[in-house]
Amino acid sequence: MGRQVLQSKTKKLANFRLCNVSSYATEILEIIAEKPVFHALVIPGNPGAVLFYKEFVESLYEWLGGSVSVTAVGHISHTKKDSERGRLFSLQEQIDHKIDFIKHELQNKQVPIILVGHSIGAYMCIEMFKRNQEQVLYYIGLYPFLALDLQSQKQSIIGKIAASPVVSVVLSSIVASLGFLPSWALRLIVSKSVGKSWSSTAVEVTCSHLTKFHTMRNVLFMAMTEFKKLSETPDWTFMREKHHRIAFLFGIDDHWGPLQMYEEVSDGISLLKSPLAKL
Repeated sequence: MGRQVLQSKTKKLANFRLCNVSSYATEILEIIAEKPVFHALVIPGNPGAVLFYKEFVESLYEWLGGSVSVTAVGHISHTKKDSERGRLFSLQEQIDHKIDFIKHELQNKQVPIILVGHSIGAYMCIEMFKRNQEQVLYYIGLYPFLALDLQSQKQSIIGKIAASPVVSVVLSSIVASLGFLPSWALRLIVSKSVGKSWSSTAVEVTCSHLTKFHTMRNVLFMAMTEFKKLSETPDWTFMREKHHRIAFLFGIDDHWGPLQMYEEVSDGISLLKSPLAKL
């Protein structure tokens, strides 16, 4: 009974808002605690539509007993509205954008930050950690995409698509054309195809955000820059130095963070906490 009362008190819905970060329209999901012990900052993967993380933000806030503020920051132009008029943003520009968000929105340095990155967001958080080691208390990488897997056929196909501007434009146009369908028809197509195991929220966000030409172009352009950057070796030196402030969660069936990467992390950083989870 006591636990149920606590859960009812701490269960809150995430607030969605738009804010301006370095002149870029940014979608934010947040739940602000009255007296936060720390601030959990969630960085999405790619696509980086922040509403995909609604249930996660709400569950994390509840699981932490309402004592921690939780904020998820979406990627520039992975949005419902094309506020940036078709401009494309690289992985590095998205990282800089998140660092600017911390500078402008999380100015209270008395409240430490826990970085929580998903997929490519895990790589982004490492780069953010490097540049803000005083304010960042801890880093957690969820199903991290830290380096290319040359054995992955899926990564190879996505890489080739993203590397071709012509193919990216054609694919983005085809996906955007689905947005002209009646909403019920589009939801049915998504839920019966790519979203068979997805929540209703994920299906809705796919329909509202990913069927926009500017969003798909940015998803693919960011992927192209990811593949270039992640062809490099991960920064094991930094992770060894900060091993006591780093943790990863790997998935057994995750092709972005395969078992090979789990083994490299375990070997490269002997004291790192790196559990496996069944996706």
